[in-house]
Amino acid sequence: MSLPSSPVMGAFTGIQWDPMQKLRLTQPEKLLLRSGEANPIDYTLNNAEESTAYVKVVLKVLAEASGASGPSSKVSHLKGMLPDDEALQILYTDPMGVVTHYAITKLYDIIVCLKDKKAGSDVSIGATFYNEDDGNLLDEWRPLLRVLHLGGSGDAFAQRGAAYCLAHILMAGCPSQRFATNRSLKINHASVVEPLQALISWITSQLQSSASSSLSLVTPTLTSLMTCPEARTMFANSGGIGYLSRHLRNGTKGSRTNSGATVQQLYELCFCLWTITYECNSSAVIRTTFVRDHAVHALVELVSSAPREKVVRVALSALRSLAQCTAEASPSPSPDSKKEVTGATFLSEMIGCGLIKYVDQMKERQWTDIDIVDDLSVLHKLLHENFKEMSTWDVYLAEVQSGSLEWGFLHTEKFFKENARKFEGTNGDFSVVKMLVALTASNDEEVQSIACYDIGEFVRHYPNGRVIARSLGAKDIVMRLVDHSNEELQRHALTAVSKMMVSNWAAVH
Repeated sequence: MSLPSSPVMGAFTGIQWDPMQKLRLTQPEKLLLRSGEANPIDYTLNNAEESTAYVKVVLKVLAEASGASGPSSKVSHLKGMLPDDEALQILYTDPMGVVTHYAITKLYDIIVCLKDKKAGSDVSIGATFYNEDDGNLLDEWRPLLRVLHLGGSGDAFAQRGAAYCLAHILMAGCPSQRFATNRSLKINHASVVEPLQALISWITSQLQSSASSSLSLVTPTLTSLMTCPEARTMFANSGGIGYLSRHLRNGTKGSRTNSGATVQQLYELCFCLWTITYECNSSAVIRTTFVRDHAVHALVELVSSAPREKVVRVALSALRSLAQCTAEASPSPSPDSKKEVTGATFLSEMIGCGLIKYVDQMKERQWTDIDIVDDLSVLHKLLHENFKEMSTWDVYLAEVQSGSLEWGFLHTEKFFKENARKFEGTNGDFSVVKMLVALTASNDEEVQSIACYDIGEFVRHYPNGRVIARSLGAKDIVMRLVDHSNEELQRHALTAVSKMMVSNWAAVH
């Protein structure tokens, strides 16, 4: 990630530390800040002790400038870069706002510089932000979290920068990241757990919004965090898979509730989902969550809409990873082996979503990216092998469960004549009929039309189907669609209602 420049960057050279009594800086701290301004950042971070001292001063500046009174009065509302003279003017009207941006910019420069150090260097993020004696995270990190939770409309620049810096500081304390720091350095991972959960909670709170501006605050940080297994697991357990799947569904071309996500944001969201698939082999909970949150549906929609080749590539990689996952290392605690989620579960979902058709079509194209060619080859083989083992009813069930209904042989009189009894379900609860009733409220009018048709055919071919459908509320729900503006949907709704009301439909028809 490259942090965009602060709108008031032109005012940074005009900051005078002596008059700023509110910051409560000592003379040595002021000297350290001036030295940091006069020298290249790599020189300032020359050794671990000096690096930590400088970082503590910058974090103190952030703590005192950001305060607890919410976002600054002027700087936090700026969107575009100000000319130097206007930025200097802001320094006099909103000095703490400018200083907050200065501190965030310095911290970002520090993180980038320390990341670029060679692995095993004595000066690293771990050596700088963790106590040498007990390995605990420095107490001074807390202002970064406070910036994230600024009230009002917040401060987009400060929040984006604070989130990114905090993510890299906390990742340095995770056991999986020890390769990137000096191995002799002892870091107490326990001191990271609570701050990391707090950061991820803030990210998920932003993902609850469908606005593109909220996505731009968190996706750069999230893509960095998802390279860390500990963060991936924590994010997945905090509902992250569901949030990512929802944004991907909303961001595809066919959605009526388009979130306005850019292609780059779709790529970053999909990248995050792909990285989490690497935890499937080691976690039954995460595998189950992928199913519960309809992640396959979101990924297949993304492939079918094909916004850009790089988005298609990472979506296919995620689907391949799910298709190849196993439960050997982490079987489900449930005694019912039939409910075990494995690659076969996801392949059935993919077939239900119509991925076979898209993969077959894509294999005919010429791709310059060898990863896409490889993923398509593997998925093509796995999907067709799985499809051969599925009965017609299995394919229908997978399609209904996916929510991606498409006209075809599954939605014909012949199919319902042969399979009407199977709608009872293994528990006799008519769960498939319930799902069809739910799909009449889909955002896709074609899905609504097919659901109406299927309900009507169930009523026709299942003994006492009219009573069952009406007891599940199908008649009242479908009746509301009779006056729909879409004539095709209106026709199928009217036909379905008629089948529910007439005992001998064949004679009438």
